[in-house]
Amino acid sequence: MSEPETAPGTGAPAKATPGSKVLIAAGIGHFVEWFDMGIYGTLSTVIAANFFASGDPTAALLSTFAVFAAGFVIRPLGGLFFGPLADRIGRQKVLAIVVLTTSLSTFAIGVLPTYAAAGAFAPLLLVLARLVQGFGAGGETSSVVTLLFEYAPRKRRGFYSSFGDTFGFAAFVVGSGLALLLTATLGDASMTDWGWRLPFLLALPLGLSGLYLRLKLQDTPEFRALENAGEVTESPMRETLRTGARAMLALAGLIVIKGVAHWTLQTFMPSYLQTTLHFTKIQSFIAATVCLTVVAVAVPAAGALSDRIGRKPLLLAGTAGFVLLTWPALLLMSLGSTVLAVLGMVVLGLLMAAYDGAVSATMAELFPPRIRSGAIAIPYNIAVSLFGGTAPYIATWLISLTGYRLAPAYYIMFAAVITLVTVARFIRESAGPRVAVTGDRSLSSTSGAPASR
Repeated sequence: MSEPETAPGTGAPAKATPGSKVLIAAGIGHFVEWFDMGIYGTLSTVIAANFFASGDPTAALLSTFAVFAAGFVIRPLGGLFFGPLADRIGRQKVLAIVVLTTSLSTFAIGVLPTYAAAGAFAPLLLVLARLVQGFGAGGETSSVVTLLFEYAPRKRRGFYSSFGDTFGFAAFVVGSGLALLLTATLGDASMTDWGWRLPFLLALPLGLSGLYLRLKLQDTPEFRALENAGEVTESPMRETLRTGARAMLALAGLIVIKGVAHWTLQTFMPSYLQTTLHFTKIQSFIAATVCLTVVAVAVPAAGALSDRIGRKPLLLAGTAGFVLLTWPALLLMSLGSTVLAVLGMVVLGLLMAAYDGAVSATMAELFPPRIRSGAIAIPYNIAVSLFGGTAPYIATWLISLTGYRLAPAYYIMFAAVITLVTVARFIRESAGPRVAVTGDRSLSSTSGAPASR
């Protein structure tokens, strides 16, 4: 972010915080946020054993994933609250609030009583903690994407915007790796008894570090320019719905495969490898850790590529790849070899990386800065709630219903088709100063003025 740029709405150069400081503050906060959200899914089988009645492991796992989904049900409310709020008071302030909210609720999970100690009261408390987690998370992604995008040099917005997903997947890697380390060190019995609490307890010091870094960060040049010009919207929700409705619908379609693939890889796959394909905990955590590491490394490379060849080719390649390769990837995983299981997950991970590298900048380029955070947050969280948060539950339910071990592949393929049609039909190339959504008034990515068709 070293290029000098003109602040939107002014003739003066924008005074930007140095790029490394922005990436560290936004990235570490995002890391903390998704470590908090992801560790629940990584430890789903252990949580099932601790918070629900024993006797039917499948029913307990379904209950665990239902509670996981509950955290996503409330995310649209968090998006409705925090997204427009970031357009009114600033991206940096909202990011500080959400990292504290999520970290405290995650820490709370680590100190909850189990079913053996508190009976039905234990899963009730777990649901409440997940609801607070989800509400906070509703303001995270849209604010991080907006902040990174608005600090980025114009010709490198794909690369810099992709770092939100990079740090998010890095958090999943650390969560999966920590679960692997604790399981290998403590053993299954101790891990199930008390070791599972340790990652949740880490959320508090991690959250405080993320809060400190975000409080030290300036807001984006674009938002400060709006403040200086007196152009910050007073009614962000009303303006968002009035001017960005068609683009918001398109964004929701973009997020379907992102939500399903993200939470299938991070949350469903470790339990799938253990309970359905009969790998050990350590083998499943190894496969998940390797896969998520590949994604974390590949996402910024895909983001940089999207700046060179455009966003749309990568969006199309990722979604088409999920349609064609998901079933073969799960077939590889089902053959009983740890190496093939890792290979199958890496195939899915590379498709996810190709898509994620382009999608963050694409989302930001759909809207002008006055409404950008709210216009992203609302459809993003609705789509993730409907498709991503329910993905582990639906995948587990499909196996239980059909008895077919590869049934989850068809849900991922279904989600990919929805997004593939959205990209092909409604999204025009957005790498560059302007973006258009087919059939809607085009929006400039910097000024908010109508662009030519």
